[in-house]
This record gives sequence, C-alpha cells and structure tokens, in this order.
Amino acid sequence: MPSPVVEAMTTHIVREATVGGYEAADDAESDIEGTYDAVGNLINAAARNVAVVENATVAFFQALSAFDFEPGDELVTSRNDYVSNQLAYLSLAQRRGLVIRRADDLPGGGVDPDSVRTLLRSPKVRLLAITWVPTNSGLIQPVEAIGRIAEEAGVPYLIDACQAAGQLPIDVARLRCDFLSATARKFLRGPRGIGFLYVSDRVLQRGMFPLYLDMRGGAWKAADSFELFPDARRFENWEFPYALVLGLGAAARYAAQAGVHLTGARARELAEQLRTSLRAMPGFRVLDRGNELAAIVTAEIAGRHATDVVRSLRERGINSSASIREYAVIDMDEKRATSAIRLSPHYFNTSEEIAQAVDVLKSL
Repeated sequence: MPSPVVEAMTTHIVREATVGGYEAADDAESDIEGTYDAVGNLINAAARNVAVVENATVAFFQALSAFDFEPGDELVTSRNDYVSNQLAYLSLAQRRGLVIRRADDLPGGGVDPDSVRTLLRSPKVRLLAITWVPTNSGLIQPVEAIGRIAEEAGVPYLIDACQAAGQLPIDVARLRCDFLSATARKFLRGPRGIGFLYVSDRVLQRGMFPLYLDMRGGAWKAADSFELFPDARRFENWEFPYALVLGLGAAARYAAQAGVHLTGARARELAEQLRTSLRAMPGFRVLDRGNELAAIVTAEIAGRHATDVVRSLRERGINSSASIREYAVIDMDEKRATSAIRLSPHYFNTSEEIAQAVDVLKSL
C-alpha cells in the first residue's frame, strides 16, 4: 500500500482508540463521504451509485441476491469466471433450480461475444455475469463488447472487476453494466477486507435490493413494511471498519492521481517481460491465453507444485501466489495443469526485479 493509504487508516485507528468508535466515525464523516466520491471518480460514476462492502465477493453476492431466481431461470456466464462466483451459481442451481449457461471461448482464449449473443436470445435469461480478469490467468475478457450485447438483449449485466480495478481504466457508462464489484486491494493498492459495488440507476429505479436488507438499506416504517433508501447504499451493512473505508478512499484517489491508464500499462509491460523470460526457460509452461493479457502471469513448472514454489520464493523475498485446479476447474483441465505459479508485477516494480525473480526461479 502507498503511504497515504496507510496514513489514512492508522490516523483513524488512533482516533478510535482515543475517543471511541462512534465518535471517531462522526469526526471523520466528511472524509468517509469522500470515499464514495473518490471511488465514483475512479469508475466514472456518481457517489450515489457506490456501495462500500466487505470485499469483492460480498459485493458480487449482494448483486446476485437482488434477483429472485425461479426454477428454470437462466444465468449466462463464462468458462473463466472466478471460483467463488462459480460456486455461487452452482449453489443457486441446487437450491433455486437456476440453469447455468456458460458461453464458448474464442479459439485464442476468452469468452466469445457471439456465443454470449446466442445464449442471451433465450427468454429465460435473467442475468449475464462475467469476470473481467480471471484470477487464474492473465486473460482480459472483452467486457465492453459484451456490455453492448447485453444492452441490446435487455439483460442485466454484472461484472466482476476484482482484478481489473486499479489495473485497467473503468468507465461504467462504456461498460453498460448494471452492477460492478471490486476490491480495494490488489492493483488498487488499498487495504484488505474492504471492497465496493457499483449499482446503476436502472437497478435503483427498478427497486432492486439485496435479499437480506440491512438498516443501512431501508427504514422499518411499520410492523410489516419497510421503505428502501434511494441510493446504492441499500446494498451496504450498517457496521463498517471505517479505517478500511478511509483506506479505500485514499487508494482510489492515489490511483486516479497516478493515472490508471499509465500505471496499468506499465504493469502489463513488466508482465510481458516476465512471460518472455519464462517461455525461454526449460521446464516452464506459460498458461496465459487470450488476445489481450493482464499483469497476471501464470506458469506451470514441471515436477513442482506451485504451493511449494511460492514458499521457496517467499523465503527469498519474492511475493507470488499459487493457482490450483480447484480454483479454475474448467480452465485448468483444458490446459492439463494441476497448479500454476502466479506472479503479478505492479507498476512500482522494476525490470531489474523481474530479472531477479527469473534468476531465482532458474535456481529452483
């Protein structure tokens, strides 16, 4: 995290320790409100369309829960959606009779927009949900093109932008999405344990709200009735870790000032340097596919499980993570891989650090 993010959080924690939680939140009210403005500015949305929630998965689930799925209703998604999203779809299929339709991939990787268009012709489709940048590879899905298709079909559109926020410029108007979920951490460089959900005016005007409405989202007007609040905060919960909320706001302002179009391009440039080096190394198989690749590099190492490699790299001061088959069953089975090392250069890394990581991988 950059220092302004850390400072925003630690200042508030000290304030809470000094005067108390409620009082600290009251004292920071204007800064807390500023978080909604900062996130909205980052994604080209109004503050009223931003809900702050615990993480990107909670944001995604809050959006899913706004749909009253009936048996036989269809959800269209991709073969590369995030594992927790796929599990949620399967849970809805088991408990509510939802039918999952996964669009075909393009030959080079990534969801095929024409396949999405064909699936959306079914009158039973209630929702289109796509992960922009899957966690298990460097793929960037064509979410803007898919948004045009969803709008033409009149189907609500939910985007998981967890790995995109802070790495790729986001304009919800161009995406034509109804919901967009994201995290404060990863490429946005904010704290862990906080995220946000964009909710379009279309959704708000339809009166949609999450399954479990909190006092943050509506007013209990009579014993058996409630009244929704007008903005996206109806998707929030009342209890907040306000230090993290302020950290999210600081991260969004920092990213906007640095310029996501510049920092994201730099991160992807470093990732391509890394891919080129790994492709030239015996025993390494780069798994990233797609016409456009993100700053996430995945590779299988012959004879080594990725979790073991992660531990070895961490001992040498190099941060990485492991993707295993259960995180992306469809994609990993198609690639005939059981695990992959995942390296995600950020724009603050250097070419020398990429070369150093490659040398360490060679030594392993």
